[in-house]
Amino acid sequence: MITKQDKNATRKKRHYRLRRDLTGTAERPRLNVYRSNKHIYAQLIDDTAGKTLASASTVDPELKLDATGNVEAAQKVGELLAKRATDANLKSVVFDRGGYLYHGRVKALADAARENGLEF
Repeated sequence: MITKQDKNATRKKRHYRLRRDLTGTAERPRLNVYRSNKHIYAQLIDDTAGKTLASASTVDPELKLDATGNVEAAQKVGELLAKRATDANLKSVVFDRGGYLYHGRVKALADAARENGLEF
């Protein structure tokens, strides 16, 4: 029987494998995605300086969402993150899916960010 701890451990292994090759810079930050059962979070991170340049999540009061753990909420987060990135003069990013499959909420967030001006 596969437990939740096993699934998270394998996700973390996948994430470490991805992170070996992905780094964010000031010109091209890393778009990191974290997905929980209830919420989804996204950050633009400059790994060379160790700074978060922009972030958005379903917890943001600016979004005023009824349901936070679905595809529509992830799309709203992607739109908000793209808006905040363009406000910070960031156009091109490196996508870090966080070890999650590129499917469902992660894909919805990425597609919405692309449609609203981010390039990756």
